[in-house]
Amino acid sequence: MIAKRIFDVFFSLFGIIVILPLLIIIAVIILFDSKGGVFYKQVRVGRNNTPFNLLKFRSMKIGADKGSLLTIGDQDDRITRFGQFLRKYKLDELPQLFNILKGDMSFVGPRPEVSKYVALYDQVQLRILTVKPGLTDWASIDYINESQLLAKAQNPEAFYIEHIIPLKIAQNLRYIDHNNLWIDLKIILLTIKSILSK
Repeated sequence: MIAKRIFDVFFSLFGIIVILPLLIIIAVIILFDSKGGVFYKQVRVGRNNTPFNLLKFRSMKIGADKGSLLTIGDQDDRITRFGQFLRKYKLDELPQLFNILKGDMSFVGPRPEVSKYVALYDQVQLRILTVKPGLTDWASIDYINESQLLAKAQNPEAFYIEHIIPLKIAQNLRYIDHNNLWIDLKIILLTIKSILSK
């Protein structure tokens, strides 16, 4: 656990310093691309059921989150032009390096959910809240095209709740029982490979 935190602090700080020019460029483009701020904050459920503000680069139009919390397909008209690019290569997630540095998240761990969906977890599923949420996990790799799957569903919300959430949680529970720094590195590398393959 200590080694994992040292890894998170060192590489999140290192990453922020190295990609700072990229973060600035993205921020400027967002400001010119559409109305609104650079960052988007959303309350997610963290370790021990503790809420925290998850940071992202804003990729949607202002007020878009007042409707569905799910992004349906690549052509969701709530997404900005530049937001399409950010989401395709997961660049909108980069500000979460600050969440990792702060200690709200880890590089690898179950992706944090909003309280609306966490409220549906049973007692076994709630076990994933015993660890820090992560920037990526096994489910992030398997469901990298999640929005496309939702776009094909007749009822995206029901499909997400009844099919995707249980499968993701099952993978996360297996991760909790079988994890170490080597597995974390493997997940990180596979995530990068999956993003680049898009």
